[in-house]
Amino acid sequence: MTDSLQPKENTKPLNDLSQLEADLAEASKARDQIRLTVLRLLKTALLNYKIEVGEDLSPQQIMSVLQKEAKKHQDSIEQYKNAGREDLVKEETAELEIIDEYLPAKMSQADLEKLVDEAIAEVGATSMADMGKVMGVAQKKSAGAADGSQLSAIVKSRLS
Repeated sequence: MTDSLQPKENTKPLNDLSQLEADLAEASKARDQIRLTVLRLLKTALLNYKIEVGEDLSPQQIMSVLQKEAKKHQDSIEQYKNAGREDLVKEETAELEIIDEYLPAKMSQADLEKLVDEAIAEVGATSMADMGKVMGVAQKKSAGAADGSQLSAIVKSRLS
């Protein structure tokens, strides 16, 4: 099947907690322990952040929390690979796939390069001293669909 080769679409955008709670109930009924664990983790992270900011979360704030959770899993996968723990790599990868369902599809390398070029032109950047400005504009334009480390690498290559 070629479906697995296609980029994943954001099939379940989270604008509030209602979709997450519905998915939690569905996972519970299906007795899907991995999905249930991950969704509980996400709900807890979102509720903790909601308490921290003291108001309902905007879709951008929700996306930010989800991206932080995905980043934690990516970091764990890297650590487990370095330690030779393939069993834990497999587990973390499965959990990351569930989190990815709620994130926007990642941008291609060509799209990232185009985005960075537009940001450089918009800011009028000419040197590495302007990297922060370019990164800010590029991250805002990507709306969460770009990995910060990839953006950073492209910006560095363009400005140096």
